[in-house]
Amino acid sequence: MHEDPYAVVLFDLALILLAAHLGGALFRRLRQPPVIGEVVVGILLGPTLLGDVSTRLFPLDARPLLKVLATIGVVVFMFVVGLEVDRVRLRAQARVAGAVSIGGMVLPFALGVLLALWLRTSYNDGGAAFVLFIGVAMAITAFPVLVRILIDRDLDQRPLGVLVIGAAAIDDLMAWLLLAGVASLAAAETGLGPVVSALLLSLLALIMFVVVRPKLSRFADLELTPAATTLVLSGLFLSAYVTSAIGVHEIFGAFLLGLVFPRGRLERLLRSRLEIIGLVFLPVFFVATGLNVDLSGVGASGAIQFLVIVLVAFGGKLGGAFVGARTQGVAVRESLAIGVLMNTRGLAELIVLTVGRELGVIDDQLFSLLVLMAVVTTVATGPLLDLVGPDPSLGVDDRSPPPGPPHDGEEPRAAP
Repeated sequence: MHEDPYAVVLFDLALILLAAHLGGALFRRLRQPPVIGEVVVGILLGPTLLGDVSTRLFPLDARPLLKVLATIGVVVFMFVVGLEVDRVRLRAQARVAGAVSIGGMVLPFALGVLLALWLRTSYNDGGAAFVLFIGVAMAITAFPVLVRILIDRDLDQRPLGVLVIGAAAIDDLMAWLLLAGVASLAAAETGLGPVVSALLLSLLALIMFVVVRPKLSRFADLELTPAATTLVLSGLFLSAYVTSAIGVHEIFGAFLLGLVFPRGRLERLLRSRLEIIGLVFLPVFFVATGLNVDLSGVGASGAIQFLVIVLVAFGGKLGGAFVGARTQGVAVRESLAIGVLMNTRGLAELIVLTVGRELGVIDDQLFSLLVLMAVVTTVATGPLLDLVGPDPSLGVDDRSPPPGPPHDGEEPRAAP
């Protein structure tokens, strides 16, 4: 009997939410970010473990509907990521955090380019977009997951945590901009050339900062009324649509709006509301990602590729951030800790990889290997940090202002 795909999606949503909750709770008990448990659950629900059962649970005609829900979750998440990038903190941490971020970007990006040149022997269609994309994939840091790790360990307001938050914010900003360039280069199906797409994206960013941002600033301290919520969400989805229409992925429109959105009462209340949306839709993204991960066919060559990818990921990010911190006089142990923390990838890496797969830059096998790398590097963050054992008050001058009180019963912001 043929089942209605819309009804199947309702069943799938129930299954996804329950499984994601259990996976997150399990990993929280293991002192791991719950998001990684949700990612692992997504992979386990895919063909790697379940094989044909996965197709019966998530039929092919229901998957486009799940993808729509997953896209909503990612768009909302990227808007929140933009909100998390605090411009005041970036200016205050410009020197030390900037050096850490540059080191944590340049070395992994360069090693990623070399890795891509080696992988091209196995992936013959890898052109310039492929090479640059692998560089970006090696350079990304999962800012929200990193902040959650710091909060869980009571480091977010300590000098070490403040520095890492500033560096990760700069790092993510540069990585997303680089990914936008790669997406422009790879997006041939829109009929727009990569140069035109890049110019249109630059023009959109200019309009957002010069025109939209001053207009929005007057609404910073408004209450979050139903009308305000409707207008913000409408603007969010419209911004995402515009970047998709010009040949760049929709996440960049959401990210741009988050960057220019005014900081204040409205933004704080809005973030708490959007967390509920993320609770429902982000697990769908994890499962949609897991359905495209199939490690069952990875042979000896794939295993070797995975080991090299993991070595490049650890060596590039940890080594680059370590060198950047040392150039600013940060002690060795604390510099190692900074490198370990900056190696956190998590959800941000999954979004990057999904963009690359949807644009046809990487195929399913390489996508699977890179997703597994993201899980391994993020899971390793906690144990490696325990092994290094940094003193959170040494090696860094804390020049940041003291944190303010919580607003409206909220948890204090991790990146004020």
